[in-house]
Amino acid sequence: MKVLVAGGTGLAGSAITRAFRAQGAEVTIVNRSTLNLLDFEATKNFLLNLKPSLVVDAAAKVGGIAANNSKPVAFLRENLQIQSNLMSAAFFAEVEKFVFLGSSCVYPRDCHQPIKEESLMGGPLEPTNSAYAVAKIAGIEMINSYRKEHGLNWISLMPTNLYGPRDNFNLAESHAFPALIRRFIEAEKSCAPEITLWGTGAPLREFLHVDDLSSAVVMASNKYSEPLHLNVGTGQELSIKMLAELIAKKSGFGGEIKWDSTKPDGTPRKVLDVSRITAMGWQPTITLEQGIDSTLKWFKEAVSRGEVRL
Repeated sequence: MKVLVAGGTGLAGSAITRAFRAQGAEVTIVNRSTLNLLDFEATKNFLLNLKPSLVVDAAAKVGGIAANNSKPVAFLRENLQIQSNLMSAAFFAEVEKFVFLGSSCVYPRDCHQPIKEESLMGGPLEPTNSAYAVAKIAGIEMINSYRKEHGLNWISLMPTNLYGPRDNFNLAESHAFPALIRRFIEAEKSCAPEITLWGTGAPLREFLHVDDLSSAVVMASNKYSEPLHLNVGTGQELSIKMLAELIAKKSGFGGEIKWDSTKPDGTPRKVLDVSRITAMGWQPTITLEQGIDSTLKWFKEAVSRGEVRL
């Protein structure tokens, strides 16, 4: 099988690449340095030459609350262009299977928990990342439009909050998990007496290791063919405060953790109903503590090698 992974050197894409190669697939990866997905002609020509049987769209402009809230135009415009160009190019190249990776932020801010797939479009979005969410909702609709109009076996997966190796640890752009790892490692190294974090720490979240996501992508690409997008998560939640305390402990930070409640919390609670995908035989296998340990180890080693996006 010939697979193209867009965003193949990023957090999700690199894990998906490893998983398909472990299955014996011939995997080609593209990123910003090898193919400009904002350029439709370049994207179309690349896929026409490659002729993959499967395309996994793990390419996106992503970021945390601060980045999403301050630059909504870029998050909406670039993500719409990336996914539209890639899907159109895949159609021209007669790609048999396309897996679009969305995000759990597509669901309403005040949603019944755990969140079922049918909750999409059931209420207002979280304002701090609504532009990104709208782009991802458009991606789901585009997948289903190709299915409806052209009878294609294309699918959408909605992962929960991801973490693991090759994340973005740039504090101006990163999500909560990598930001906490970097902050606590640096605070421990400098013997800082305290650290101040955004928000109240009260929001509830679930976190999925990218290696568990990659196994879900491999499974779904082989076994799932329905128009309804599919949630991918653990179904287990904890507060941001609990996550911070756990990472602080494992980082060796012994100082005081303070919270700046003038900064936004984002969605108050977000945990996915994953009953559909687990009924298909998929289960996450990496516990949060195992994942924190391995990510901390990777981060420290990658920093020493100069391989981390800081």
